[in-house]
Amino acid sequence: MNVYETPARPARISSGKPAVLTCNPMIEQTANRMTVDAFLGWTEGREGRWELEDGQVLEKSPKRPAHGETMTQTCLALKNAIRRAGAPCHVAPDGAIVRIGPETAFEPDVLVYCGPRSPVEAVEIPGPSIVIEVLSQSTAERDHGVKRSGYFSLPSVMHYLILDPERRAVIHHRRAAAGEIATLELTEGPLRLDPPGLAFFVEELFAPK
Repeated sequence: MNVYETPARPARISSGKPAVLTCNPMIEQTANRMTVDAFLGWTEGREGRWELEDGQVLEKSPKRPAHGETMTQTCLALKNAIRRAGAPCHVAPDGAIVRIGPETAFEPDVLVYCGPRSPVEAVEIPGPSIVIEVLSQSTAERDHGVKRSGYFSLPSVMHYLILDPERRAVIHHRRAAAGEIATLELTEGPLRLDPPGLAFFVEELFAPK
């Protein structure tokens, strides 16, 4: 796996209580801690994309065009793979919250969960099987670090994909035997996520050249 440079730390923003920090790898501790339950209520009807890490509210950076295109292509590729496999799974784009712990909740760019479809009004998706983050300079350290460990702390998560639009590469972390996490980087060719038995080509995840 290639080594990514640590992104520069953006300036902290202030928006009153609770303390809101920009989404960056260096997270300051403040006196204003929040539980996931309180966070879900706080974000209801609020503009922007938000996450909670160790009780601290983080605002996610605006999406670049390449980021949004990759998310759109990925959702389409996964939906087609689910249809081909006949799997009882569903794709949730950004906006779905994954609870990692009592004071930590992430909002992946795309996720797949299996079983009954969540209610239309649901914000939190319990038990995701596949979680996906689209890499950007400002999120690289968290995507490779705290999010990797956080997602795999959930027994339901079998695969964590990090997509790099600039290199058109997929870093595939998967839960292997004995609880180990196996990692493979691909820039082309077939990719199989088993379970739940989804297969597609890496090229399908990115906008056409």
